[in-house]
Amino acid sequence: MLKKLRRGNAGDTIFQIIVFLFGVSVLALIVGIVFQLWIQSGQIREEYGFFRSLTNAVYNPNAGEFGALPFIYGTLVTAFNAIILAGPIGLGIAAFLVEIAPRSVNRVVGFLVEMLAAIPSIVYGLWGFFVLAPFMSNTVVPLIQGSPLGLLPIFQGNFVPATVFTASIVLAIMILPTVAAISRDVIRAVPDAQREAMLALGATRWEMFSRAVLPYAKSGVLGALILGLGRAAGETMAVTFIIGNRPEIFTSFFSQGATIASQIAAQFPEAGGLTLSFLIQIGLVLFIITIIINVGARGLVALLMRGPEGGMRS
Repeated sequence: MLKKLRRGNAGDTIFQIIVFLFGVSVLALIVGIVFQLWIQSGQIREEYGFFRSLTNAVYNPNAGEFGALPFIYGTLVTAFNAIILAGPIGLGIAAFLVEIAPRSVNRVVGFLVEMLAAIPSIVYGLWGFFVLAPFMSNTVVPLIQGSPLGLLPIFQGNFVPATVFTASIVLAIMILPTVAAISRDVIRAVPDAQREAMLALGATRWEMFSRAVLPYAKSGVLGALILGLGRAAGETMAVTFIIGNRPEIFTSFFSQGATIASQIAAQFPEAGGLTLSFLIQIGLVLFIITIIINVGARGLVALLMRGPEGGMRS
């Protein structure tokens, strides 16, 4: 590597070495974080076991039970619920801004969407508890439970302000700017020739978008969804406020639950001994989950990029 760098002039060589070190520093930082989390969580692994903790569904420090499964389960369920809600809405906002909205409306709506990303997460938590939860309890939940959806186990039970359902909706609102903004930029980057070719063949606007624009931008849209999923999985303060922090495997979205981030935020200030070591360990698990999500996303994007990038398919 260094021999290759020396072939250029001195300025280029120095520049390449500096930026190479910057790039390597990212890898070093990740390795350092994983190493420190692994070392600091050594006590819980020695006395309880890493895999035993991951598969145990009971968390009761007073009884010597340190099960991480309820927190992993709650993290994944709330994150996937959020992306299921925010994904179609964010993509619809992006399509509206690029394909339909006039320039003046585009600027206003685009600015408002991006403003959602600037709101602190604690504000989302307060709004979710004091505004969204009462509205859900008085209006939305009775409609759901009075409809055929109410027969499903996931929509049964008594609704209280701090529930998985409330947390999922708030998370969806929080990741909506990420999904919408990235999807908008990706759709905007689709060449106009794609649109004009479909319209020239007599396609409607919907056919043009679904069969020419969206296939061309599919990898970027998937990236937006994965970024939103990663943020939802790691969100802390808003979820701590509105999920209830009850460490159990819930079967209904109207039950209380807990995520890895919310549990760490709730207990870390007063934790010590095995509990502190356990919290650091589930922090490491959360870090691994986010890595898996991002690596999986890269793999999916690579698979999608192998196919045709647009146009009509036979």
